[in-house]
Amino acid sequence: MMISGGPGTLATLLLLFGWSLASGCPSGCICASDLLSCTRAALTEAPEDLPITTVTLDLSHNSISLLYGNWLSAAPHLHVLCLNHNDIKWLPLRTFHNASKLRHLDLSSNQLQRIHGQLFQQLLSLEELLLYNNNIAHVEETTFTRLGNIRKIYLSWNNLSTFSFSSVHNLTHPDLRTLDLSSNKFTELPVDEMSALPAYIKNGLYLHHNPLTCSCALYALLSQWRQRGFTSVLAFSREHTCLYMGRARAVVRILESQNGLDNCSIGLGQELVDPGVKVLVGRRLTVTCNTSLPQENTTYLWISPAYNFIFPPGTSNHSFRIHPNGSLEIHKAQPWHSGVYLCIAVNRRLSHNATHEVNITVHYPRHDVEPFNTGLTTLLGCVVSLVLVFIYLYMTPCRCCCSKPPQTPSPPQESSAQSSILCGTPPVCEGPNSRRVGAGRHVVFLEPIKEGRAEKTPEFLQLRSDSASSVFSDFPILQT
Repeated sequence: MMISGGPGTLATLLLLFGWSLASGCPSGCICASDLLSCTRAALTEAPEDLPITTVTLDLSHNSISLLYGNWLSAAPHLHVLCLNHNDIKWLPLRTFHNASKLRHLDLSSNQLQRIHGQLFQQLLSLEELLLYNNNIAHVEETTFTRLGNIRKIYLSWNNLSTFSFSSVHNLTHPDLRTLDLSSNKFTELPVDEMSALPAYIKNGLYLHHNPLTCSCALYALLSQWRQRGFTSVLAFSREHTCLYMGRARAVVRILESQNGLDNCSIGLGQELVDPGVKVLVGRRLTVTCNTSLPQENTTYLWISPAYNFIFPPGTSNHSFRIHPNGSLEIHKAQPWHSGVYLCIAVNRRLSHNATHEVNITVHYPRHDVEPFNTGLTTLLGCVVSLVLVFIYLYMTPCRCCCSKPPQTPSPPQESSAQSSILCGTPPVCEGPNSRRVGAGRHVVFLEPIKEGRAEKTPEFLQLRSDSASSVFSDFPILQT
């Protein structure tokens, strides 16, 4: 805000300056309740007198080149400290000794060249550490060992060529989710040491944009991480490159096909197969934490495939339970419980910890194939029965007598009627005076004829005899 010149201008500035001193807000900074912002204030050194209520301190985009020891003692409640975009080249060992409640520390975009092992030892509550875009060439092995609550460490865009992965493996409380080592100077990686890392660290270990030398061990490592679905590989699949025979111009994308590393998969694929433990849906499963640590004075922690922590005694919904010996019990296994579980055992007395991975597969029951299907048997029986019926009706051999019909036809006998009903074959010969019945009729129902009635009505019998003989002329007559 511009203040016009005049007699009151100087008085106004003096009033603002006096208010600033009275409230404890450093000159050139903005104080708002628990926030102190000194960004872009052209500072060459950090302010000495900090308000005791400061929780967030922003000193970014200045020209600060040096920080003094114990300079944060006046701000015991500090949670967020931003020192990015300054000219800091080195830090005294006691720089952060009075910041035990600090959770977020941003030292990115400075001129740091080395990180001493004791620099962050007092930051027991630190969760995020930003060190990217510096000139860091060396990080001592003990730098992160006491960061019990650290979740994210950003070391990308530096000059690192080596790194102690065992230092993050032995964290007191394994909350680390992101370790960004991308865009550095790594030419080789300790594959064996990295393979021993817990799955939750592998998932967030970023190594892309490094001048790595192509090797089968590197190809096998990254292929395994891709197979396991780690975000660090899947999110930057094309950015994982290596130099063929170390030549800068021969850049190969490691995870793409036809990259010259395909032959490396021969003989290495067996190492990627982990059958693990299988359980049916709805069943109870208990898996042990196989570590070399004694159960006495050892605490256990499990991490699910979704990278959720399972603390003793288990989850609130009782789906998971951790026994005193460290074994994990799944009450009722469900398909979404499948995946790789990580057990972390920590023995404080021995100052040692160990990890164990278990691959759990939850599947539905598989019914064995019946030796002979009952439904198929029933269908086959019906088909066979129909075939036999048709054979019986249409293909049964019957005898037919080819002879001239008698001039005085007699009524059909009972045996001939029965024969006509049982035999369904078409006639082979027909008499000259016989009449054919419709081809569709195969069964004839005859009214029984009595002898007494035949004497009284000879003409009727003659008619019935003719029609009967014409009907039964298609069938053989058995005489007794």
